[in-house]
Amino acid sequence: MSFVSTLKAQELTLLRNIVRKTEFAYVEQKQGKSFVTDAMCDQLIESIGPEVIERMIRFGVDKGLR
Repeated sequence: MSFVSTLKAQELTLLRNIVRKTEFAYVEQKQGKSFVTDAMCDQLIESIGPEVIERMIRFGVDKGLR
């Protein structure tokens, strides 16, 4: 079972938005928003790991991104 499948839908959406804004900002700027897919974001989230993801969720909530 993948780590992404254990997340709530709201948490996954929040994480995808954070990943798009931080990790894929340059790609979206050059290629357009539709170039970065949810699957690409999910792959990156999966590779980061649960410990870092927990901190990213807290950061997003604290910044009012939820």
